[in-house]
Amino acid sequence: MRIEKVFNNNVVQVVGQNDLEYIVMGKGLGFQKKAGDLIEADKIEKKFVLEEGEETQELYRVYLDLPTEQMELFLNIITFAEAVLGQSFEPSLFIALADHLQYAIQRSKEGLALQNPLAWEVRKFYPREYEIGRQALRLIKHDLGVDMAEDEAASVALHFVNAQKEGGLVEKNHQLTQIVVDILEIVRLHFGSMPTADSISYNRFVTHVQYFAQRVVNGLIQGKNDAFLFDQVQINYPQAFLCTQKVKSYVESANPEFEMSQDEQVYLTIHIQRLEDSI
Repeated sequence: MRIEKVFNNNVVQVVGQNDLEYIVMGKGLGFQKKAGDLIEADKIEKKFVLEEGEETQELYRVYLDLPTEQMELFLNIITFAEAVLGQSFEPSLFIALADHLQYAIQRSKEGLALQNPLAWEVRKFYPREYEIGRQALRLIKHDLGVDMAEDEAASVALHFVNAQKEGGLVEKNHQLTQIVVDILEIVRLHFGSMPTADSISYNRFVTHVQYFAQRVVNGLIQGKNDAFLFDQVQINYPQAFLCTQKVKSYVESANPEFEMSQDEQVYLTIHIQRLEDSI
């Protein structure tokens, strides 16, 4: 590859096979280099096909004056994420993540921490992405000596959740998360309170609701409609059953193709009753 333009020590524009133009990144790629020089391929850490448009200009803007240690750090975070998630990411993620982390690092140095209202949901429903966020915080502390609030792990994770486009993953995960959150709110409003989020009963209930939400999203109807059990839970657990009927109305409106079976209603009623017993 032949260098066309050097942006800084770590980012250069090159021409490759078939005269395709690329932006390549790597430690020291552009150090003491000029247009016409050959690139050292073993130093390339990331390579993007150069396309005209706002995204390319944004890539220039973000990485042009980025300190070497931060660029290496961001590349390490994304490389770790690609290994965990088994996919490569587009330049848009590099832009968004760098913008976010630069600002977050500066805020942390000034002692300003922002809470992420979705931190609990991200930790619960996107464990791989959340672990990427935690690794990012560990790398930032190790490489830059900056301690960041735990909620920042969720904020970083959301970048990777949103960057995954294959198979409608983002849309489906968003719908699943919304259904779980809404069901928890229905139960909370019905009984007026909920156990603490770190209690065993609460986490057992959330796990059941999460699997139930997956069936709702995918339109999977389970159960043999045991009429005897269905009648028994109505008699023995009237409040829990009434709450289940509210959930039933909600999920069937969320996915009209899903019809909640009697067995699903029995299982959910029993779980809600256990939760109610622990309140």
